[in-house]
Amino acid sequence: MSIRTSEVDGVDMIILPPVRDLGDGFSVRRALPSAHRRMVGPFIFFDQMGEAVFDSGEGLDVRPHPHIGLATVTYLLEGEILHRDSVGSIQPIRPGEVNWMTAGRGIVHSERTSEENRARGGKLFGLQTWVALPTQYEETDPGFAHHKAHEIPTIEDAGARLTLIAGSSDGLVSPVKTYSDMVYADIALQDGALYQLKAEHIERAIYVVAGEVEVIGQTGGFASGELVVFKPGAEIVLRARGGTRLMLLGGEPLPEKRNIYWNFVSSSADRIEQAKADWQARRFAPVPEESEFIPLPT
Repeated sequence: MSIRTSEVDGVDMIILPPVRDLGDGFSVRRALPSAHRRMVGPFIFFDQMGEAVFDSGEGLDVRPHPHIGLATVTYLLEGEILHRDSVGSIQPIRPGEVNWMTAGRGIVHSERTSEENRARGGKLFGLQTWVALPTQYEETDPGFAHHKAHEIPTIEDAGARLTLIAGSSDGLVSPVKTYSDMVYADIALQDGALYQLKAEHIERAIYVVAGEVEVIGQTGGFASGELVVFKPGAEIVLRARGGTRLMLLGGEPLPEKRNIYWNFVSSSADRIEQAKADWQARRFAPVPEESEFIPLPT
């Protein structure tokens, strides 16, 4: 993990996440948390998954694992993942759809390639983020919500398309239930197209999925694989250099520090220790019909 400096006045920092090889041709770029920036708004985890290409007979196999104190948001650009969890959800997720899983006091889930898709192989490319829950919701009941692509609001203008995954922005409000002020959007820009970054949210960042983007009136640009964090209130107008795909994320920062260990997030260090003990003792509710178990990391 590293950062680089920028000549753009409104930029706070640029994070360059490393590529981590998870085996079987599957890699991730983890932009948050980093040594230089722990959170952006309520977002405490940001992974780019892939782009992976699976041959026939291969696929994703993330065994059952637990979460507390957060919500996971899965959004795919290509491919499909089969989600199963301890509240009984069984849901394939496809490009443009949104999986929002509220962990609250505790949930367990697995993420796999279905047998049908495994047989034919194919690509997998997407984003997974974690949103830390406000203290009053950290111990809420676990739950799961899935939204089809046609339910997610989209606006287009002059070569710019914004799809609002969660939260509010540009006069849109996503149907995805959230627990604090936030914005999470997929922005596609044609070559030369502009997008004005709104100042309605205190903390804002963009992750460049593909292509390159610049800030009008400033030198330099931002390339794919970079997380660009902007200063609060800064007036930013982005311009695409070629076809560009961005993820916009941010919101109001939570007032309390968040502890993070493995898949657990909490404002209480003691609660993290309790979750570790509960997972070791197999006290979390299991995913129905799945018996595999990822041991607690040492």
